[in-house]
Amino acid sequence: MKIGLDIMGGDFAPAESIKGVQLYFEQNPDCSVHLVLYGNSEAAAPYMSLLEPFHERFTFIESGEEIGMHEHPTKAFREKPNSSIAKGFTMLHKGEVDAFISAGNTGAMLVGAMYSVKAIDGIIRPCIVSPVPSIDGKYNFLLDVGLNADCKPEHLVQFAQLGSLYAKHMLGIENPKVALLNIGEEESKGNLLAQATYPLLKEQTSINFIGNVEGRDVFLNKAQVIVCEGFVGNIILKMAESVYEIFREGNEVSSPFLDNFNFENYGGLPVLGLNKPVLIMHGISHANAFNNIIGVATKFISSNLIDAFKDYFKQPVTE
Repeated sequence: MKIGLDIMGGDFAPAESIKGVQLYFEQNPDCSVHLVLYGNSEAAAPYMSLLEPFHERFTFIESGEEIGMHEHPTKAFREKPNSSIAKGFTMLHKGEVDAFISAGNTGAMLVGAMYSVKAIDGIIRPCIVSPVPSIDGKYNFLLDVGLNADCKPEHLVQFAQLGSLYAKHMLGIENPKVALLNIGEEESKGNLLAQATYPLLKEQTSINFIGNVEGRDVFLNKAQVIVCEGFVGNIILKMAESVYEIFREGNEVSSPFLDNFNFENYGGLPVLGLNKPVLIMHGISHANAFNNIIGVATKFISSNLIDAFKDYFKQPVTE
């Protein structure tokens, strides 16, 4: 198994990304994962000694260009073919790596994904899924959380299908409960999008749709998969992360539930609906996030989730 990692992406690159790789190798001494690291050798040089004990477990690919966080995604991806993001997607497209990870320019990552590995046939719009802590100590899954700000009902239906398959194949939940995020539990509640989406979800016999849930239910165990448009999902995600930051900074509260709000525990977010595994990280990621996202990528690959998506969407699923 080969996983590509952009070590130049993020606010603290390449120091934290390389430290994260070191941490992963130390914690997984018998793992057969081989990492392909894309980066600038001059910038990485002060930290590469950390990886010397593991020289057989990684390959370094020189990337002479960088895509900045504020560059125009499409223009930068096209004009910088030697960037770490562009080289990562080139190898992913060719099958030379099995997954690609970056904490760099999110827009460039999404452009690269759609230009190179593309969406699975039948997928209208790929989406981003995020774990959100549940009061029972586990995680629920919210999607979309930022890729699709404006959606149609059929988009939300596919998000529900993708989320259900993700929970089943990644977490082993055989029949995950799926809910639509709304301003009330009644079927008639919500804006035009929610009202039009609800009956379509009711028709889906292949998912366990339980109806609407409200914002107060996101962190409860009413549903393992919660569907919304990316605008709302991103606001909820960022709000949840701010709760952790506020209490951590004040050092006033400590609990296992609160600790689950720390995004570094899961590292980053997979993009669902693509032909190859692509995982996007926060720009503020530190070593622990890089360590954990590599583990998520290995599980993503070994779960055969992509094949499950392809099988599901190759034929009509509404009965």
